[in-house]
Amino acid sequence: MTSATSNLRGIAAMLFATASFVACDSFMKLVTEALPPFEVLFLRGIAATICCGTLVLALGHGRLVGRCFNKGALLRAFFETASVLCYVVALASMPIADVIAIIQTAPLVLILLVALVWREAVGRWRIAFIAIGFAGALLVAQPTTDGLSSAALLAFASAFGVALRDVVGRGIPSTIPALVVTFSTVVIVMIGAGVMMLLTDEFVMPSPRHALYLLAAGLLVTIGHLGIFMAYRLGAPGVIAPFFYSFAVWAVVAGVLVFHELPNPIALLGIAAIMASGLGIVLFDRRISRMPAPAVQE
Repeated sequence: MTSATSNLRGIAAMLFATASFVACDSFMKLVTEALPPFEVLFLRGIAATICCGTLVLALGHGRLVGRCFNKGALLRAFFETASVLCYVVALASMPIADVIAIIQTAPLVLILLVALVWREAVGRWRIAFIAIGFAGALLVAQPTTDGLSSAALLAFASAFGVALRDVVGRGIPSTIPALVVTFSTVVIVMIGAGVMMLLTDEFVMPSPRHALYLLAAGLLVTIGHLGIFMAYRLGAPGVIAPFFYSFAVWAVVAGVLVFHELPNPIALLGIAAIMASGLGIVLFDRRISRMPAPAVQE
């Protein structure tokens, strides 16, 4: 049984991880003001590969890296790459809080995909929470009479890619450490970003300040992945999972402090709806799991 102290450590690790991811995205968004988005992602990928690779070796997992380049892991990395490529372009054009809020619909998409692929029951309450989450995402995206903006469409595509990544990730053996899977994914994302950079971008030499930002982003994304891994190892998943939605809170904080922008009231309502939807599903699932099984007649 997981102790209360261990759960608190897990919660702290999750909060630290989500803050690290948002700080990483903030550095990337600052750099996209001067550099093309795919170049930014490629250069961050170099830094992340170095940081994550060093951590993998330090933890003694180097001999397991080759096992992550199998069919399942490569397919997972493909969806992650597609998602991140869409995300970085959306991030360059949208407020950070808005784009991260839309990405938070990924777990809702995941539930629908699992229901379709594995025929798992969804239930009326989950469908209701999912509907609230998607309604919130539309409030954040705020489509006009011409439809959704291209940046908002890319953010939704990124969320769909994340959901597909997690569906495929369920098939990767649990004997492979999460950090090793992360390393293989980081390498493939870097390669994908490099290809897109060569095809679409004209290389711009980063300034020393931008290079430092990208190095920090690479370190922070590695810390974020490790933090989430440690959070679920330290605490009970049902206790830790709701704090994953602190992403949206950190994103609003970063938007105000770094970019001096606050989502408008409609977008804030949408962000609250997405968070409420995700938390509602997590808490509802916890309640169901605690209910005693019905008695069986002999």
